[in-house]
Amino acid sequence: MIEINNKQEKCTICHKEYTSLHAEVMPGIHIYVCEKCLEAAKNNFIWICMNCGKVYLRSKKLVLGRLKDEELKRAYMICEDMQIVQGIDICIACDPDGIFNYMESQKMAMEC
Repeated sequence: MIEINNKQEKCTICHKEYTSLHAEVMPGIHIYVCEKCLEAAKNNFIWICMNCGKVYLRSKKLVLGRLKDEELKRAYMICEDMQIVQGIDICIACDPDGIFNYMESQKMAMEC
């Protein structure tokens, strides 16, 4: 749930604007999102790595056009008009081997 309080922090996404608009994504971990980044979330998917804090912003049209998994694509299509900022466990910047191993396990699972 997004909350507004009196505490002002830098936006977790752009690191430029100060905002009090935030959500607690995990116990004790708050993500702050300024109005500009919230507006950007209308046309873009925004992912934040919960491990290293790196932010990934991708066009919704581009992402939806590239998805091969029909169920995942359908889920994102349902949310197309929503402003979503998602947390991800790891990203390629903080754990390149982990991403590679994950993709290999997915490839093997599809072959079975």
